[in-house]
Amino acid sequence: MNVSESESSFAFVREFTLLGFTCEWKIQTLLFSLFTTIYVLTVTGNGVIVCALWCDHRLHTPMYMFLGNFSFLEIWYVSSTVPKMLINFLSETKTISFVGCFLQFYFFFSLGTSECFLLTIMAFDRYLAICCPLHYPNVMTGHLCIKLVIICWVCGFLWFLIPIVLISQMPFCGPYIIDHVVCDPGPLFALLCASAPTVQQLCYTLSSLVIFGNFLFILGSYTLVLLAVLRMPSATGRHKAFSTCGSHLTVVSLFYGSLMTMYVSPGLGHSVRMQKIATLFYAMVTPFFNPLIYSLRNKEIKAALRKVLGELQHS
Repeated sequence: MNVSESESSFAFVREFTLLGFTCEWKIQTLLFSLFTTIYVLTVTGNGVIVCALWCDHRLHTPMYMFLGNFSFLEIWYVSSTVPKMLINFLSETKTISFVGCFLQFYFFFSLGTSECFLLTIMAFDRYLAICCPLHYPNVMTGHLCIKLVIICWVCGFLWFLIPIVLISQMPFCGPYIIDHVVCDPGPLFALLCASAPTVQQLCYTLSSLVIFGNFLFILGSYTLVLLAVLRMPSATGRHKAFSTCGSHLTVVSLFYGSLMTMYVSPGLGHSVRMQKIATLFYAMVTPFFNPLIYSLRNKEIKAALRKVLGELQHS
């Protein structure tokens, strides 16, 4: 295909077909009901944690400041893809505009990257609190917390900006069908009129750096934390340290496990169904479980939640 034909094809791209799950209408409505319930519970659960941490001044500490930001981020993260997914369940055309597709691509990846950085900062906070308890109050000040949170958000929204802009400027050839639940780089690369190995490699390199870089930092932090905890003379102290780290480690395992499967191993040739399920797992299932994981394992959050719910009942 020559350049003029590619440019002509690109000029008429107005929308894509985002297939999602292609199944019978009854199953589509069942999935719509299930995903709507999960979405509402996810937004509500994370929203309640944000409100509880905001209202309880005793929890205005670095650890809970990071957790509050994490829950706030999760609300936007799940909202970047799920509403369009729910609309497509009830739509016959299942279309998404060109601009809408790349906006979804940008916000989904940017929020996911910010989440990677924030999980790393939370691991660093636990390392300081357990391994350097005497220096912790002087190091992890409120001013530093705010700086770290801002860095996480800014870096997250800049990390994939260049490759996403480059992909959006490339010529796409019909049929403009994305066989996925979200606008993902893999299906978009498949629609390009010509191969783009440089941009594709850049995309996967940035994915690998942010995923593996942060994951290895978290792994190193918790290795040091584990060694410090095992040296504690008190069984009560060890139990408290493990309880504060256990929730975070569970969330990290769920989130990074599915991410590594999808974006760091493009050569494994995952089936389309497997790609959709893995994407649903880290885009929807993990944000749903996060409020449960943090609230069930933390007495302070339980107390704050009871306080907020009690105030709502009396008002």
